[in-house]
Amino acid sequence: MTETYLFDPPAQPALALVGEIPKFPVRRIFCVGRNYAAHAAEMGNEVDREATFYFTKSAHTVCPSGSEIAYPAGTRDCHYEMEFVVALGGDLFQAEGAEAMEAVLGYACGIDLTRRDLQGQAKEKRRPWDLGKDFEDAAILGPITRRDAFGEIADQRLKLFMDDREVQSATLDEMVWSVPEILSHLSRFYHLTAGDLIMTGTPAGVGPVHPGARLEGRIDGLEPVEVTIANA
Repeated sequence: MTETYLFDPPAQPALALVGEIPKFPVRRIFCVGRNYAAHAAEMGNEVDREATFYFTKSAHTVCPSGSEIAYPAGTRDCHYEMEFVVALGGDLFQAEGAEAMEAVLGYACGIDLTRRDLQGQAKEKRRPWDLGKDFEDAAILGPITRRDAFGEIADQRLKLFMDDREVQSATLDEMVWSVPEILSHLSRFYHLTAGDLIMTGTPAGVGPVHPGARLEGRIDGLEPVEVTIANA
C-alpha cells in the first residue's frame, strides 16, 4: 500500500562523499559540549572530565558547504563554532573503545552556528538550549571523507577564517574526550546507526558573525567547509 500524506514530506537532508556519487543521508546530529578546555574557559566554564554532555540539532538544520544563508532570525549575537564531525555508517550500541570506531564511515568539517544571546538566556534560567542551537542552517557541513582516506585522528590542525582572517586554531589531539570515548559514552544512551553525525566540539576563539561575512573552516586531510552570510 502506498503511503499518502496531507502535505509533501520534507526532502531528506544529505551530504556529499568525496569522490563518490551516492550521498550520505543525515539521520540525527549529536553535539559535544565543552570538549576543548580553552573554549570552556573563554565561556566562563570548567571542564568536568567525568561528565561528557551533549545537545542535539535536527537533521533539517543541515546546510551544505558553499551556501549563502540569511542571518539567523531572532538574534543579534550569532556566533561561529568550527568543529570536527564524525559520520557513522553502521550501528553502535554499548560499544567500548576501539570497537566503537568500527561504525565510523568518515569525517567532515562543520560549523555550528549558535544564537549566543538566546543560549545565554536559557542558561541563566536553567532551560534547554534549543532556541540557541537548533534552527535553520545552523549546521553547516562539508563533504565527508572516508575514514581510511583520512587516517588516524591525531594532531591534525583545525582552523576557521572569517573574511580571510584566522579566528580559530587548534589540533584534534586537544579534545578533552577523544572520538572513541565520545562514541562509547554516547552509545550507552542511544542505539546509534548509519546516518548519525557527531559534532565533536569547538576550540577557543568563537565570536560573532555579521551580515556579509564569509566563513571558511579547514581541517588537515578534509575538504573545507564554506558559507556566506547574506547582507541584510
